[in-house]
Amino acid sequence: MYGDFAGEVKDKVDLSGKSPAQNKLMDLKEAIGRFVRPGMHLHIAHTYLRPNAAIYEICRTFRGRDPRFVVSALGFTAAMVLFVSEGLARRLISSFLGDAYPFPGPNRIYQEAYARGKIEIENWTVLTLTQRLLAGALGVEWLPTHSLAGSSLEKENARDIWCTESPDGGKTLLIRALRPDITILHAWAADPAGNLLISPPYAEGPHGVYAAREGAIATVEHLLATEELKKYAHFVKVPGYLVRAVCPAPLGAHPAGADNYGLKDLEAYAEDEEFIRELRDACTNEAGLKKWTEQWVFGVENHEAYLKRLGYKKIWHLKGKAASDSWISELDELADGLDSAVLANPAERLIINAAEIIKEKVGANGYRTVLAGIGAANLAAWKAWFDLRREAYPLDLMAEVGFFGYTPRPGDPFIFNFRNIPTCTMLADIMTVLGSLVGAESNRCLGVLGAGQIDREGNINSTLIPEHRLFLVGSGGACDVALGAKEAVVVTPISPMRLVEKVGYITAPGIRVRTLVTDRAVFEKKKDEATFTLTRLSLPAGKGELEALAEVRANCGWQVQVSPDLTILEEPSLSQLKDLRIFDPRRHFLAG
Repeated sequence: MYGDFAGEVKDKVDLSGKSPAQNKLMDLKEAIGRFVRPGMHLHIAHTYLRPNAAIYEICRTFRGRDPRFVVSALGFTAAMVLFVSEGLARRLISSFLGDAYPFPGPNRIYQEAYARGKIEIENWTVLTLTQRLLAGALGVEWLPTHSLAGSSLEKENARDIWCTESPDGGKTLLIRALRPDITILHAWAADPAGNLLISPPYAEGPHGVYAAREGAIATVEHLLATEELKKYAHFVKVPGYLVRAVCPAPLGAHPAGADNYGLKDLEAYAEDEEFIRELRDACTNEAGLKKWTEQWVFGVENHEAYLKRLGYKKIWHLKGKAASDSWISELDELADGLDSAVLANPAERLIINAAEIIKEKVGANGYRTVLAGIGAANLAAWKAWFDLRREAYPLDLMAEVGFFGYTPRPGDPFIFNFRNIPTCTMLADIMTVLGSLVGAESNRCLGVLGAGQIDREGNINSTLIPEHRLFLVGSGGACDVALGAKEAVVVTPISPMRLVEKVGYITAPGIRVRTLVTDRAVFEKKKDEATFTLTRLSLPAGKGELEALAEVRANCGWQVQVSPDLTILEEPSLSQLKDLRIFDPRRHFLAG
């Protein structure tokens, strides 16, 4: 066979799995010591898995050395506070800095460091930070974006934003490429050569690795032979030549979770809510955080010792909790504690009011997708989605990290709940969801957002209060959604601290924010008006219209204009409340 060419053919098709690739296997401590240097720009990648084991090791290596890192990451949450509390970073580049799971909020560590001038915070959005990494990965200096225009972020980052006239005479914003020195990431698996297998949803994707000047350090859950890795070639997103070190670190994302959707041979594990809550509590005071860090970071030699201290019972519990149907038994355990009261508290009234508005908007305008922010906005979207599903309306829920067409599971109201991943119609990334499904002209998306503050024009502030130098949490994807979706609804409790005459910082411009929903009233922009009018009013038990209206005025920071067609909102029914309460049995958001 093949005649005189038999030898040549055999040489090309029978390589017996041998590879001349370099072996990149390395202990994590050695890798950090060899490749991370003081003064570097470190990018902490969010490919949906978070490299927490590597973060701990960086802290152990550089504690007390004043390395003055610049650190970029989509979000600074959980253990990432150590970059600030241990004095390792001089500048943070991000879209969110605070506590996220199981419910969002500011974190004292970031707030105090910012207020005292100990840390510089460079604010971006989820989409634009990803786009900056993409520009670096593509080898271009500037990339256009549809986000940021008219926000305070545009002015604040003028050095890295270029506003120019496009060929058709319109305004175009270009953002500068972001090129870190080295990127730290956690992957599901790798071969010894450093080819990295990453499971969807991909969040920011591999762009941070491609953009990095000195490649990447990768911690991994599993090691696979190259021939075994090739079975999953469609999940391999980073080639080995870009990786400096492969560091085995099972449960390397803990206390975050790791979903294995699409990789059933690899064991998943859930978020460790108890552990995260302990860290959140520790961050409220210096003594508590010092005790926590001595126990979990500096009091253990390495990642193996960390897992030993965590204990096999906790580890097996987290692996069991990662099962897609575990919510059923978990909800059954919590069922006795579910509230069956007929009357809604303010938080429940807020969410039910918003769900009804969402259904109206979707039906009237033919929206086919909803992207909601974390918290009350998200629960309102879930409630509306279930109601519309009962009516056979084809609406898809999205989440910015890459969820599309998911069915929200009861028991955990966190927007990025891992148990929702197997229910997705599509698993994608930030560029697909925020860049196209929200931002493209073809989008049919309704945005539903929360707000730290909102003014009468619909401008949102979730970043900072300049006059008090008080840092909140940042934009996240709010600006991307507010400027990309066809229309936006804002959901927030009524309060003079939240509803203000004019926000001091515009996280997201209000040009497409048409409706503001509170627990006591609904405000809408009529026709082409740029400011809100009160159109719907809630009447709490025992109060008349005049009294209720007076209370709304007292809790609103602007002069309230009342529609002549003012309507009265119905109080939530027990059926509606039961629908809502099963999503948040621990009452993270429903506490009132």
